[in-house]
Amino acid sequence: MRIAQVAPLFESVPPRYYGGTERVVSYLTEELVRQGHEVTLFASGDSQTRATLIPIVEKALRLNKLQSDPLAHHIILLNQLNKMSQEFDVIHFHIDLLHFAQHQFMLTPSVTTMHGRLDLPHLATVFNEFKDIPLISISNSQRIPLPNANWHATVYNGIPQENYTYCSQPGEYLAFLGRISPEKGIERAIEIALRVGMKLNIAAKVDKVDEDYYCDVIKPLLNNPLIDYIGEIDEHEKNEFLGNAYATLFPIDWPEPFGLVMIESMACGTPVVAFNRGSVAEVMLQGETGFIVNTVNDAIEAVEKVETISRQCCRYIFEQRFSSIQMANNYVKAYEALREDEFQTPLAV
Repeated sequence: MRIAQVAPLFESVPPRYYGGTERVVSYLTEELVRQGHEVTLFASGDSQTRATLIPIVEKALRLNKLQSDPLAHHIILLNQLNKMSQEFDVIHFHIDLLHFAQHQFMLTPSVTTMHGRLDLPHLATVFNEFKDIPLISISNSQRIPLPNANWHATVYNGIPQENYTYCSQPGEYLAFLGRISPEKGIERAIEIALRVGMKLNIAAKVDKVDEDYYCDVIKPLLNNPLIDYIGEIDEHEKNEFLGNAYATLFPIDWPEPFGLVMIESMACGTPVVAFNRGSVAEVMLQGETGFIVNTVNDAIEAVEKVETISRQCCRYIFEQRFSSIQMANNYVKAYEALREDEFQTPLAV
C-alpha cells in the first residue's frame, strides 16, 4: 500500500528529546516500511527514516530559533502534500485540525489520528462543522468529549520492543518522565516521594508556556536532597532511566489521551503508579502493571506495595498489548477499511 504519513513540524521524526506525537509517527512509519508498504513521510528535514522523506523545513521548529511562525510552514506542508496526493492510496494525518478545511477537496482517502486532549471548548464547534472527517482515537476515553465525531477506530499507541530493555531488578528511586506542567502532576510526584522518603529523579522538559509555573512553583521544591531534576533526556537515556527505577510515578491531573510513559515503563519491567484520569484505566492493569490511584495517600500506599508487582509481568503485558507491530497492524486495518468504504460501523481494535 502507498501510504503518506503527515507529521507535525515542531519536532523531528523521531524527536531528539520529548515529543509524543512525532515519536509515535516514527514508530508507525518504520514498522509500515518493515512490513513492505511504500511509505512517504512529510516531516522536518532532520528526521531519520527508512521511508521516503519529504522535508518541509530544514530543522524541527521547536529547536530552530530562526523559524518563528509554525502556521506558515504547515501551510507549505499542506501545499506540498496536495501536489502529490494522488500518488498515495491513503493519507494519514497527525497534524491536529490544520487540514480539515481541505479534506472535502481531496481525492485520496485520508484518516486523522487525534493525539491530543479533546475537552477544549472550541473543538465541539470545529467537529460539528467537519462531521465527515474520518478520525482515529488513541484511547476510548479520548472520545468522551466528542461522542458524535466521525470515529472509526481506536488504535492504541505502540513502541518497538527492541527499544526498551527488560530490567529484572528494581532500582532505589522513583521516576517522573515527561513535561513539567500543572496537568502532569509534578507537585504530586514530589509530595509522594518526600512522604515515602524515596529519591525522585525527574527527567522532563519545560515548555515556554510553563516557564513561570516552573520558576514560581516547582523550582523551590527542587531544593531537597531527595529530589534530582535531570532535564530532558533522549530515548537511549530514557531506557536506562525507567529501567533502573523502583517505580514510575504518573500523577496526572488532566484527561490524558494515552500516556506513552506508562507503556515505556512497562516495557522496561518497571511498575507504574498512575492517577485515574483519561486513558489510565485502559492502559494499566490494576495490580498487574502497577496501581491506579485517586489520591496522594492512595499513591503512597501503592508505592509501599510496588514490590508485589512482577516486573516480568509488566514486560509481558507490554509485549502483548502495546508493541509497534500491533499498532501498525491495526492502522493497516483502518486504511483498508477506509479504501473499501467500510466505515459504516466503528472498528473494534
